[in-house]
Amino acid sequence: MRYSACGVLATFAVLASAKPGVNQAIMQLEASNSKLLQYPSQFTQGIMPRSIHSHNDYWRDVPLLTALSFGVSSVEADVSLINGTLFVGHESAALTKDRTLDSLYIQPLLQILTKQNPKNAFTANDTGVNGVFDTDSGRTLQLLIDIKTDGVEALPFILTAFQPLREAGYLTTFADGILTQSAVTVVGTGNSPLDQIKALSPRDYFFDAPLTQLTDPSLNTTWDPTLSPLASTDYEVVVGWSGIGDITDQQRANLTKFIGDAHACGITARFWDTPTWPIFARDNVWKALLDGGADWLNADDLEAASSF
Repeated sequence: MRYSACGVLATFAVLASAKPGVNQAIMQLEASNSKLLQYPSQFTQGIMPRSIHSHNDYWRDVPLLTALSFGVSSVEADVSLINGTLFVGHESAALTKDRTLDSLYIQPLLQILTKQNPKNAFTANDTGVNGVFDTDSGRTLQLLIDIKTDGVEALPFILTAFQPLREAGYLTTFADGILTQSAVTVVGTGNSPLDQIKALSPRDYFFDAPLTQLTDPSLNTTWDPTLSPLASTDYEVVVGWSGIGDITDQQRANLTKFIGDAHACGITARFWDTPTWPIFARDNVWKALLDGGADWLNADDLEAASSF
């Protein structure tokens, strides 16, 4: 028996129309750009947030957005105040007039959060604020500001720079004895000045506490979430295990002690300067950190961390 090409195509067309199948229905809806598949807060649709810190986030091909695409819940920007402008970059050779704190982080966040918090008849009675993640709208995005220049001089400029997010109610704030979490929690590190941050009232710029000194009375500071949502330290100095061979009892004890100190204060713990290579060693260190109770994976390879 012989079949013509037209006959075969017709047969397939009949079968397709008779039994469309779920995959075909999906393709048809997507191809039609149906409004059934659209909703206001879908910018991060399907992305599950993870407790990963994007170390030197501005090195990404697309700062901030690449991190969000992997569900990263904490990002870091190195900031230098030069002639009244806050530029972003690791060192002076990396700075350009276009890459500023405002252009790389504040304006993109404002645009994203405007999408996540639509103003319409459905939201008229809403009192809360949605964060950047559609799948977990109550989760705050932690934004670390690593001041590279003089911190006392830079702080007023940084506070002014965040005014658009502040006016929209998107910044976590401590005021009148109450800590109100919002979509973005800004934490100063690097040369951020502790005394000036402690004096802020209201406070929407917090301080990255010294993880190894949380119990040091000489600092005359009460470490808690109203001042410091997290505490950080140099992994290489404090722990030093390369991820090759076995971790020593003393190294593990250091790890768990400082994490315990942070948790006793009600704040999270982060270790930076963790090994990045060999990959198996990096993964061993990540596992030891998570097993020890560390709250953040400090990562350069976001894809690897997100699938760890």
